[in-house]
Amino acid sequence: MAPLGMHGPYQLTADKINQVVTKKSAGNYALGYMDPGFTVLYVGRSYNDIKTRLKSWVGKEIKYNHFEFSYAASCRKVFNKQCKNYHDFGGSKDLDNKHHPERPDGTEWKCSVCGV
Repeated sequence: MAPLGMHGPYQLTADKINQVVTKKSAGNYALGYMDPGFTVLYVGRSYNDIKTRLKSWVGKEIKYNHFEFSYAASCRKVFNKQCKNYHDFGGSKDLDNKHHPERPDGTEWKCSVCGV
């Protein structure tokens, strides 16, 4: 599998998120578990606050007990990275993501991998 290009993996707990996600920023994340390496089950994004978005996952899905994350300098970079990670890790066939990442409202951006 291709690398995520993110920091981690870390345990998906509020304390760990507070410790490692040190700034309010747009960014991308992956959720999964360790077996023995990090197995990616879901790829996500936040256009404004990756820390708050990650915390929203704590305790929601027992199978998501680790995460990786990266900051992004723009919404466009967030979208592009989520699309790349989505395709690199098998799309909805292999991930819990049910659909291809949607572009932000008001944009005409297309996926750099498949053109959606």
